[in-house]
Amino acid sequence: MRVWMTGGGGFVGSNIVRAALDAGNAVTTTGWSFAAPAGAAYDVVPVDMTDEVQVRESVASARPDLVLNCAILNDWDRMYGDREAAWAAYVGATRHTSAAAADVGAAYVLVSTDWVFDGTQAGAHEETPPNPVNLYGSLKLASEMVALERGGAVARVSGVNGLHLARPETPRAQDRGFGYFVASIVDALSSGRTFTVWEADDINMRATPSLALECGETMLAIGEQRASGVFHCCGADAVTRRELAELTCDVFDLDPSMLRYGPPDPESMLAAPVPYDTSLTTPRTDRILGRSATPVRTLLERFKTQLEQPEKAVIT
Repeated sequence: MRVWMTGGGGFVGSNIVRAALDAGNAVTTTGWSFAAPAGAAYDVVPVDMTDEVQVRESVASARPDLVLNCAILNDWDRMYGDREAAWAAYVGATRHTSAAAADVGAAYVLVSTDWVFDGTQAGAHEETPPNPVNLYGSLKLASEMVALERGGAVARVSGVNGLHLARPETPRAQDRGFGYFVASIVDALSSGRTFTVWEADDINMRATPSLALECGETMLAIGEQRASGVFHCCGADAVTRRELAELTCDVFDLDPSMLRYGPPDPESMLAAPVPYDTSLTTPRTDRILGRSATPVRTLLERFKTQLEQPEKAVIT
């Protein structure tokens, strides 16, 4: 299968690239600051996602079987400071990539988020009506509507953990979401530092963790089936930050007495509200893909295996 995707230099995107290469697929990803390492088995092309002509020409040249839109504007200050640019980066890019996919008869998958929910919709399934509480969630929801109206698929990720395969040397840090949470704990405790697990009412306190690499594998399965509609790319278990921290210590053989619990770093504040409980369920995803969501312990064990395989720590 030939895959053309956006955002291959990002956290989730780099794992999609790895999953695609491991499955023997040909991959082309967009990127500006990101470049493929020497000898890489995939291509990186500079494409302005807000430019419809550039997007359609690049996709037409690649002639992919699957177009996967993963890139996001991940700067909250800029997002809120320039709403037009944010709309173009999310909704405009979704319009352009989905139209380009239709031009060449490719399947289409948009990567979305559990933050399309408001934090009170615990255990949301694929048909639960979204209700975002911030601009990021609203932009993702608007993008979902474009993708679905054009017959594509939406793959919502939740509490994504794992390795950033394009920038593995980047230090991981806890934030008000669940991303990088496990890596942050492993980095701190394995080097002898204590780790404060944030607990507060104004952060994402409960979610359904996923592993970035498994998310990539799930998205490829959606594309291979040319499936449409909403899918939830996450594990089987909803957990709190405290529960995930303690389970991480157990799986990674770390000392739980080095965990602390307290309020978030004030400098981590975002420009808008954050949903408290974004836990998901996966009935439609499991039914259509013929699988069962992976238990969180198994996801952590797989993450540990990744860390023990240096050759898998980068995409080459």
